[in-house]
Amino acid sequence: MVIGYHVIFGTYGFWLPNDPRGSWSDFVWSWEIFRFGGKTTKTGTRQSVASAQHDIAIRLEAKKHLKYPPVVLSGEQARAVGRGFAKAVEISQFPVFACSILPEHVHLVLGRCRMDVEKVVRQLKQNATMRLKEENIHPLADFEGPPKPWGESCWKVFLNHEESLRKAIQYVENNPMKEGKKPQHWPFVQSLDGI
Repeated sequence: MVIGYHVIFGTYGFWLPNDPRGSWSDFVWSWEIFRFGGKTTKTGTRQSVASAQHDIAIRLEAKKHLKYPPVVLSGEQARAVGRGFAKAVEISQFPVFACSILPEHVHLVLGRCRMDVEKVVRQLKQNATMRLKEENIHPLADFEGPPKPWGESCWKVFLNHEESLRKAIQYVENNPMKEGKKPQHWPFVQSLDGI
């Protein structure tokens, strides 16, 4: 039985559909990106491929040809994203046991929800985007729309045991330090021991 989820989603341009390390994408819609590796590099593993060796220069060159510049959240923008997440949690009351908002991607550990985890992620992204607009710090504000600052979809791992849930929480809590940042403490995150 699923008791939780480890969810990861990126900002726009973080992980391309033909990333040489693999992706969950089925198609590369943009010719400008397609020419840097062609077809998608679908991966069948549930393990992270982020540290797999690849040609970094090709990946970085492909990012230069995106329709918009890749989104890298500043500290101020990350805090606004957190406030947007807090609003989503307040509205829908889904349990969040860990959260790390990094410049190019987000990690969350969610408890079992009454809605599909993809819908939860959609609500989180929508509320975060609204908050970025409200505070006039949307990273793509100079473009018409503005476009969404998030990549499509999300990567999720279903957690079936308390031990795997606790390991995911620890991983997410430690994630900022891996990037040389301070630990994050969000008011919408609840303790697993408190439920």
